[in-house]
Amino acid sequence: MTLFGTFLRHGSNAALLIVGGVLAATIAWVPGGFSVLGLIAGMLVFFITEYTTHRFLLHASPQSAPFVLRLQHRLHYDHHVTPDRLDLLFLPLWFAIPALILYGGIYFAIARTAGLTLSLLLGSVIALLYYEWVHYIAHIPLAPVTPIGRYMKKYHLLHHFKNERLWFGVTNPSMDFVGRTYRKRDEADKSSTTRHLFEK
Repeated sequence: MTLFGTFLRHGSNAALLIVGGVLAATIAWVPGGFSVLGLIAGMLVFFITEYTTHRFLLHASPQSAPFVLRLQHRLHYDHHVTPDRLDLLFLPLWFAIPALILYGGIYFAIARTAGLTLSLLLGSVIALLYYEWVHYIAHIPLAPVTPIGRYMKKYHLLHHFKNERLWFGVTNPSMDFVGRTYRKRDEADKSSTTRHLFEK
């Protein structure tokens, strides 16, 4: 199977492409229409929440409720145990779609127009697909063709194999500087819990 075919076969990526296409087609027919600034803002919102979600939600301490603990394992803990398993790499549809509905509700509460709301949401969907692609490339035996791609692959793998409490950015390192979770490789201690995030 091709590189892109494998990407679409796992997780929610094919559904996200369809959602993005439907949003793009719908924007042309709604009042206010397409907003370039809305699209860019939606992408920026995602890139900020990418970091906060990864750091504060996906790396949250294990919860005592069995159902919540199972979610934590499926959404991220088990990905650290076996980082090369594609079935654990991508966000599942049952998580991605409710998250996008939440984004859409918040966007509409702020924007108050259909065109701007859908433009914001389309930006977030595009950013999410980009995130999934960058994350995918980081975990398969393939050398990215661009310098930023090679940099982000090495950057993300530091999070998995050097210290899981640093380098939370997947698509870019900017929020790690803001959140003080950036270090140069040689400045960071080697963690013993990169695979099992919370040792018993």
